[in-house]
Amino acid sequence: MYNILIVDDEPLICKGLSNLLQSSGLNIQDIYTATSGHEALDYLRMENIDLLITDIQMGAMNGIELMHQAKILKPWVQAIVISAHETFQYAQLAIKLGAKDYIIKPIKSEQFLDSVRSVLLHMDKPIPAEDELLSQLREHFHMETPGQHRTDRLNAVLSGEEAVLPDSELGELGLAGPYFAAIKVKLDPEREQSGRRYGSEDEKLLQYAALNIVNELLGRDWHHDAFYTPSMEISVVIQWDDEAFGDSSVDKMSQLEMIGRSLHHNITKYLNLPCVVGISQILKGGAFLPALGEQARKAILWNRQHKDHHVFYYGDFKWSLFGEEPTEEEWTEQNNQIVEKAMAYIQQNYAQKGLTLHEVAQRNHVSPNYLSYLFKKNTGFNLWEYVIKLRMEESKRLLQQTDLRRYEIAERVGYESPEHFSKIFKKYYGITPSELKK
Repeated sequence: MYNILIVDDEPLICKGLSNLLQSSGLNIQDIYTATSGHEALDYLRMENIDLLITDIQMGAMNGIELMHQAKILKPWVQAIVISAHETFQYAQLAIKLGAKDYIIKPIKSEQFLDSVRSVLLHMDKPIPAEDELLSQLREHFHMETPGQHRTDRLNAVLSGEEAVLPDSELGELGLAGPYFAAIKVKLDPEREQSGRRYGSEDEKLLQYAALNIVNELLGRDWHHDAFYTPSMEISVVIQWDDEAFGDSSVDKMSQLEMIGRSLHHNITKYLNLPCVVGISQILKGGAFLPALGEQARKAILWNRQHKDHHVFYYGDFKWSLFGEEPTEEEWTEQNNQIVEKAMAYIQQNYAQKGLTLHEVAQRNHVSPNYLSYLFKKNTGFNLWEYVIKLRMEESKRLLQQTDLRRYEIAERVGYESPEHFSKIFKKYYGITPSELKK
């Protein structure tokens, strides 16, 4: 059963598409509707949304920006775009963000339902058991081994075993840069402790399948090299030229984190194979490739302290504060400080319209992924639930102690529309603002 979010600034379209889906017989559990990007983000933060159906043109936040924010929050959310504009630029941006379809208004019922059905069927593939999976891989995968010589050299450079080539010679390995980042994916990290063993051919098959997932996800949108690493690992080198790196409209670290979470989700889902992802910083110059490889390797090590977390960014760990790896007490104290600073910032800014997890994370100099994990681990609820808690408590106080109108209170606690405010209020307290006032 799947949850679908429909977003359009025309309420009648939301209602019509919702009614169409409800009567379609598709495997749908809940359908949510939102009339703005900010309202949609609340649903994406609070509900388990599987499919986002969004219009492009929607006032303060358009559909492209909403898709971008959705991918940062939950990279695995699928999307279908609807638009009154048959514009190539919009379609190109939507497809680049992973949209499965781009439907032009006026919407034809059968075309719309076929599109939704296709996306849900793709998500509905059952996860095979390990023996069945290996059997399927043996039957259907005919491995084309990547060039071994080049793979060996890339591994040697990334591990520091080979002297780093000057930038002028990096082209021999297909590396141009000049900006680089490294990602390592450790497959089935617990197998050594659990005693699980794969035959050499099965290990190669699993690596090959994981490598295919990496290349499919990164596709043509990223200038990357993905290759085998010994000991059931995949390494990825991502690079940017000066023009791409100079585009300040795109947060590169958020994108790397999004890639890491997508890799973990898809390898776990489609291969039924546990994995841990380590992400390096971004550095300029081929001379830093060994350092980037070491950063990605070190980031993975923190899975030992956080068994329930699987994507780690090297920059989240303040290595410079310690002469060696911190003690458990030092690490706990540092993590507690991150959460306390986040809570203090939210308390001061919860009424700000458009407040995002990314903004709170930036103030703490950590990634949104790691902040979300720590906040939930330390407080028992997710970061956005805390924002809503503060907003709802303040709105209740204003309703009970002032004569402010509903739209004025909505404005004061950070909501764009009184209707959206009322929906959240009723979900939180079980009654509407008007009922509480009475």
